[in-house]
Amino acid sequence: MAVTLADVAARAGVSAATVSRVLSGNYPVAGATRSRVLRAVEELEYVVNGPASSLAAASSDLVGVLVNDIADPFFGIIASAVQSEMEPEKAGGKLAVVCNTGGSPQRELTYLTLLQRQRAAAVVLTGSAVEDPEHAEALSARLRRLAAAGTRVVLCGRPPLPEADGDGDAGGTGGGGKRIPGGGAPLTVAFDNRGGARRLTGHLLALGHRRIGYVAGPAERTTTRHRLEGHRAALADHGHDLLAEAARLTVHGAYDRSSGYDGALELLRREPGLTAVLAANDTVALGVCAALREAGLSIPGDVSVAGFDDLPFSADASPALTTVRIPLHGAGARAGRLALGRESAPPGGVATVRTELMVRASTAAPRANRPVPQAG
Repeated sequence: MAVTLADVAARAGVSAATVSRVLSGNYPVAGATRSRVLRAVEELEYVVNGPASSLAAASSDLVGVLVNDIADPFFGIIASAVQSEMEPEKAGGKLAVVCNTGGSPQRELTYLTLLQRQRAAAVVLTGSAVEDPEHAEALSARLRRLAAAGTRVVLCGRPPLPEADGDGDAGGTGGGGKRIPGGGAPLTVAFDNRGGARRLTGHLLALGHRRIGYVAGPAERTTTRHRLEGHRAALADHGHDLLAEAARLTVHGAYDRSSGYDGALELLRREPGLTAVLAANDTVALGVCAALREAGLSIPGDVSVAGFDDLPFSADASPALTTVRIPLHGAGARAGRLALGRESAPPGGVATVRTELMVRASTAAPRANRPVPQAG
């Protein structure tokens, strides 16, 4: 039986007129009330203008692009590349709308609901996913409703939705995403974060580093976990004594410069004899470099530093930053073409983007006679 406007009103504890105002967006409604109504819409899987069958196909030219932070070059490059595929000469004038979630799982769900109500032709979700079962289930529900309405969904830079008995490894070459009842699995453009991190740590180990710190991203993010797994796999290749120290020499923070700065200082406190620091991404690496310099340490003379992503500024940093290159523009453009149906789906619905180790001046062999500062 179809969910009605009255059902939503009863769940939210408001009048049907208030629900209508929230959904139309044409009238001012208090923030708390609006949140209750949208939550009720999501929980009941309410579809505007009747059941999902009446929306047999998406009818707008709208393409939603969800990013964690549009000010972050990582997301800006991907969003720009997706949008480049929407130009009139390529896509007949599709309109790409960038939705900035600020990293909030709830805001991600809200945007998906809003895009479904706008009958979006396609949705591209970028960046890592939050590893939370409740959020994963809610996300699946949103994607099910989008698929039922004829919307194409592409995941870019995040792993496929996990199977019931799998972990959604983005570092592999195959594996389908979770089936969406009433629709197909979202297509996925995944990044080989594990492989890239393993090669990067292997590079430092080959140079002779053994006291390696890691400033990782948020612990609850898939990208953070996959890169840490690659890092620790490389350590395990060189002996379990290095792996045993990995947890002590790992700190977590946001994907920003200040986290790199604070994380580097904490690592030096834990291990004054540190000879190398891996950063969650290139922006974090800049903060690491600043903290090391303020501590009177040279790069790479005293401490080598490496990042991840190969953002445009990485080659121009001083010294130039060793990092792992992800072809972000190419990945975003491919996600855009898949969203528009202008490129055939990859085998199994998952295309894994390979990474490349970029060795530059910020890493070198450790200084053999560097004195270890004494605590206190």
